[in-house]
Amino acid sequence: MEELLIDLYGGQFERELLQEIAAVGVFKNVPADTVLMDFGQYVKSMPLLLKGAIKIMREDQDGEELLLYFLEKGDTCAMTLSCCMGFTKSEIKAVTETDTQLIMIPVQHMESWLGKYKSWRGFVMDSYHDRLMEMLDAIDSIAFMNLEDRVMKLLAEKSQITGSKDVRNTHKEIAQELHTSRVVISRILKKLENEKRIALNRSHITLL
Repeated sequence: MEELLIDLYGGQFERELLQEIAAVGVFKNVPADTVLMDFGQYVKSMPLLLKGAIKIMREDQDGEELLLYFLEKGDTCAMTLSCCMGFTKSEIKAVTETDTQLIMIPVQHMESWLGKYKSWRGFVMDSYHDRLMEMLDAIDSIAFMNLEDRVMKLLAEKSQITGSKDVRNTHKEIAQELHTSRVVISRILKKLENEKRIALNRSHITLL
């Protein structure tokens, strides 16, 4: 596992930190559509993403969910960091978008590494900044973009994550991520198909 960490983080973390991560971290292969963290859970470990993608969801007072952002290779979740170091319950849900490889780091190491390793402090601060920018982007999308543009933006993000023009999500799944109804999403997707921007297939949506 240390060699894998060196390949991904060797230019970012001190060798001693990489050795500590390898010693205490738990390597996991996780299939797509797996809930890694749910609303209300206490967070006992923090993920370092080695491969794949994770979507971070927020829940409203009625139990409906909204997609905030995606995590990709080299990322971690600032919300998880906050819960880890504050020993509070999770206010987000993390679900694997694709088959994913990650290392889970036990919570007790988070704070000690902040004082011990300059590179870890920088990584944590950068993570907070990146996730904040992504949440602001999500807010801007809801406030200033119409739903049709939000659908195209989501499809483009999913295409970029998988490296494929084919997005293998149902209309219902897209509706849940955008916090709207399946009927509305189906109508928008049909309109986008008529405009030759996408092609609707039985098991996937193709970006044109």
